[in-house]
Amino acid sequence: MIYPGVLAAAAEGPQLGHQLPLWSVVPFGLMLLSIAVLPLAAGRFWEHNRNKALLSFMLGVPVAIWIVRLEPMVLTRTAHEYAAFIILLGALYMISGGIVVRGTLAGTPGLNGVLLGIGAALASLIGTTGASMLLIRPLLRANSVRLRKAHVIVFFIFVVSNAGGMLTPLGDPPLFLGFLRGVPFLWTLRLWPQWLFVNGVLLILFYLIDSTLFRREDLETHGDLDEVAVKHHVPIHIAGKRNIFMLAGIVLVLLAAGSLSLPPGTQEGGMLLLAALSWFWTPKSLHKENDYTWTPILEVAIVFAGIFATMIPALEILNARGAEFSLTEPWQYFWASGTLSSFLDNAPTHLTFTAVASGLLGTDATHLDQLLATAKGVALLSAISLGSVFMGANTYIGNGPNFMVKSIAEKSGVKMPSFFGYLAWSGAILLPVFVAVTLIFLR
Repeated sequence: MIYPGVLAAAAEGPQLGHQLPLWSVVPFGLMLLSIAVLPLAAGRFWEHNRNKALLSFMLGVPVAIWIVRLEPMVLTRTAHEYAAFIILLGALYMISGGIVVRGTLAGTPGLNGVLLGIGAALASLIGTTGASMLLIRPLLRANSVRLRKAHVIVFFIFVVSNAGGMLTPLGDPPLFLGFLRGVPFLWTLRLWPQWLFVNGVLLILFYLIDSTLFRREDLETHGDLDEVAVKHHVPIHIAGKRNIFMLAGIVLVLLAAGSLSLPPGTQEGGMLLLAALSWFWTPKSLHKENDYTWTPILEVAIVFAGIFATMIPALEILNARGAEFSLTEPWQYFWASGTLSSFLDNAPTHLTFTAVASGLLGTDATHLDQLLATAKGVALLSAISLGSVFMGANTYIGNGPNFMVKSIAEKSGVKMPSFFGYLAWSGAILLPVFVAVTLIFLR
């Protein structure tokens, strides 16, 4: 996520990108390859966070030292982005971990679909991370008696952790970045047709797939699977309600950061304060009931430290040489920003392609509201926003919540697809949907 102090540095120009050779992206490639291959080739090695930290250190530190010698401000900017990114994810993770949805939830296709639909709506209100952390545990408990449930988590990542956060700047970091750079807060609401189409199609596909697997499992189960799932009915209620106000506080902090000139560190300090209040005011029994552990957020912090460090050359080269790609049409920006968002953090990707679009139209990249003065600019900004948000679902590392949801699910005993297995799911389900988005909305 990019924050106000970063914007001035971003406007300094892409000179560093011209100094860096193309082979400087190799550590980033190795980082991505390791995340994809090591869980399969060396699973026992990869399951320990200390080994992930060793990999991030070995690949990230040399790049950081090189960058600081060439342009210290770039490393400072990236460090600030990383710290703000982790603080936001960590605060939402801690606060939502103190909210417990109690009661009987049966993991039927209908109930699962409703939870995903609720998550799609919540994602634009409290962010994809907040919605994901709030609903993933109830979803896991609802499906605890089912044998086949990895697909439920995969679609949860598609919808709640990504596509749902399309309607407001609070939903996903790229949109918040646009807000910080002058895009009106309510502007993203104009993307509701695309939001409704993508989430609607995904929910329908999910229901069809889940219904098929549910019926198949029902035939294999002794007794009715619905009855097994709901042995003793308990009314639904929420414990830890004060944490809902803490989540609202995070939203207000982000709004204040985008609307007011706050001193550096105020935003991060506010989020840390709210997280601390939640932690000390929430009864430990609620954390225990949620099976709360620090492992998922630590794993995200460690892995993304390596990603943020090694991706600097890739982003700088793209910022400097983006015009060489001859991107002129909205659909090109949709697929270009989406492809990078699948493997890079989607907020820097948004920054890169809005800079390219601004250069194409001769406007100031630090004032994106200037793009909205022309129909072409509106079309380009819409395409970049859609690609950055939607295609963050293509891989586990496309968006921070993806990795956290995967980790929480695995800690709960769900055998999640490997990196390439998840790619197979996203390729089969998401790519046709994105082709349809291109043909319907971006022609």
